[in-house]
Amino acid sequence: MSAQIGAIVAAVGSVARGIFGRKLGAFAGVALAAMTLGGCAVPLVPLVGADPADPGAKVAGVGYRSTLAPYTSLRPTTPSNWKEQNQRVTPSPNSSHEH
Repeated sequence: MSAQIGAIVAAVGSVARGIFGRKLGAFAGVALAAMTLGGCAVPLVPLVGADPADPGAKVAGVGYRSTLAPYTSLRPTTPSNWKEQNQRVTPSPNSSHEH
């Protein structure tokens, strides 16, 4: 049974390689030609604004903002009572949101 399946797979593979081999070669040739000629094409849309290669072109100013500016170190800290810490961050009972 497995020899028969192997023979069928080999036959189908041979036919597929024959059909797709020719088409794949033609497709590869067309793709290679398109990429080669595409690199030589003149851009259809002219540049808008200043030429980027011009060193005297006006550009927007550059600003600096630190990505670490709001950082404050939290270490080392002294140990404290966990119940007190929980009480500090727990919402007060008066701030219930009733709808």
